Amino acid sequence: MSAASRWPRAAPFSSTRSPTSRCPDRPSCSACWRRGATSASVRRGRSRPTSASNADLRAEVAAGRFRQDLLFRLNTIEIHLPPLRERPEDLEPLAIFFLQQLRGRYRKDITGFDPAASAALRAHHWPGNVRELSHAIERSVLLSDGPTIRAVDLGLVAARDAVPRLEEMTLDEVERYLVRQTLARCGGNAMKAAELLGLSRSAFYRRLEKHGL
Repeated sequence: MSAASRWPRAAPFSSTRSPTSRCPDRPSCSACWRRGATSASVRRGRSRPTSASNADLRAEVAAGRFRQDLLFRLNTIEIHLPPLRERPEDLEPLAIFFLQQLRGRYRKDITGFDPAASAALRAHHWPGNVRELSHAIERSVLLSDGPTIRAVDLGLVAARDAVPRLEEMTLDEVERYLVRQTLARCGGNAMKAAELLGLSRSAFYRRLEKHGL
């Protein structure tokens, strides 16, 4: 017996089946792969990328750490989202939203936050923004043994006026921090603060207005 007759030959590709019809053996059918029958699974669509960054990308481009052509490709519509510490009106709704989600996940009958916990949430600096808030609420739900979240359950240790790490701050946040600290050090004397910062009086007042100070 010859080697050719020892093994069954593959069934020929049926001429009665269109190239786009579905083979019952696909994707294991090698004939389908060879003859392009799998092209029917390709779907074309349109999409737009969405990207986010906590860095000043224009400053990164100027420093040579980010490609300018990539910035031009991505920056069709730009939305500036201030950090959570500059949006105190969003803090309570977000905390309640996370609480409602997490109490169901962990099957805890928790109705809300006690006054001390609410005060702790408002006093915290939130360098980690919304992600830090969601983790704090999750931790408090896991640790709580009563109907309300207590301040100790949140586990927040930093005060609102604590200095955030420089690498966590944007250029605008650094400027705002320097202006605020210098003004406080000068006892509210705008002229003296402007002199220490090397700014003219009008430039200093523009920054006060810009940062809401």
